[in-house]
Amino acid sequence: MASKDQKKYKKESILDLSKHVDTSLSLQFQGGRQATGILKGYDQLMNLVMDDVVEVLPDSKRRLGLVVFRGPSITVLNPTQGHEQISNPFV
Repeated sequence: MASKDQKKYKKESILDLSKHVDTSLSLQFQGGRQATGILKGYDQLMNLVMDDVVEVLPDSKRRLGLVVFRGPSITVLNPTQGHEQISNPFV
């Protein structure tokens, strides 16, 4: 049994998403799926609540509305404003 002297560690998010609440984000998931939407909330496990979500498909877009995304499945998270995609130099 653990002693009372041991500290209990609280899980903390590795990213500070508070500055991105109510802003548009672009997400990429394991398996290659992509989506964009407005961040409305999050927790310490990086589960995200997003509104006005649009799934980006290779040939079209699909509107999803309000969605909860599980943090462990997210591989890339970018703000949609303030960045631009560059071409892959290895292709």
